[in-house]
Order: sequence, then C-alpha cells, then structure tokens
Amino acid sequence: MAKSSDKSARTRAREFALQGLYQHLVGRGEAAEIDAFTRGLNGFHKADSAHYDALLHGCIAQAQQLDEQLAPLLDRPLAELSPVEHAVLWIGTYEFLHCPDVPWRVVINESVELAKAFGGTDGHKFVNGVLNRLAPLVRGEEVLRDPARRP
Repeated sequence: MAKSSDKSARTRAREFALQGLYQHLVGRGEAAEIDAFTRGLNGFHKADSAHYDALLHGCIAQAQQLDEQLAPLLDRPLAELSPVEHAVLWIGTYEFLHCPDVPWRVVINESVELAKAFGGTDGHKFVNGVLNRLAPLVRGEEVLRDPARRP
C-alpha cells in the first residue's frame, strides 16, 4: 500500500470527490455547500482541484444519466447500493464518459482502490465487476485495442 505522501494529485481528487458525493447521497446536500466544506478539509491543497471539480459537480449534475448507465449492470436495485459503492461507481462512470485522458484500466483500478479504502468488505469486487462490464460499452475501441485485455 502506498504511503499517503505517495498519492497522486488525481488520486487525492478522487478521494475528496468521493467524500463529497457521499455527503450528497446521504444528506442530499447541494454541490456548492459540499464543495465549500470539502475544500476546507485537511490535505485538499494536495489534490488536483480541477479534476475534483469535474468529478464532484459532474457526478451530481449528471446523477440520473450515470445511474441509467449503471442500472442494467447491477445485481441489485440502485437504492440498495451502499453510498460509498454508489459514489465510487459514479466516479468511475463519469471518468469513462468524460475523461478520455484517463485510460480505462486506470479508471477501474482507481475506483477499486477507492472502494477498498472506504467501502465495505467486498465492495471493491462489486465495483470491479460492474466497471469491467461497463468499460467495453462506453470505451469499446480503447478496450479492444488493449493488448492485455482478457479474451
């Protein structure tokens, strides 16, 4: 496991976005107030604030579209997802759709790491399965070009 000081600014941005999205899912807070609170948290200055902004505001603004992408791939209703798993899946789906500079394998790996760090016991396995099914649907050409992809 990497030391906290080894984390990239993008990884930190995802962690802070996850915290904000959790607040949104649990408390139904508004993006602006969640954003203001999160920016005041210890260590935020080490995060990629542009990526954090894109994730937090993008996921909240596009929550319905993200849920529509995810729902057919789930083994349970959206309402039964833990808020952490739900937020992590939003982040992964948003990055697949809007961050082409982040390779699809990195999206999945970062999402799995978030789920391991903040989610329940096997939440990371669930996140991995869902995002691995989503990747070819939204990043099909990139997945097909990947020489290491599974047959």
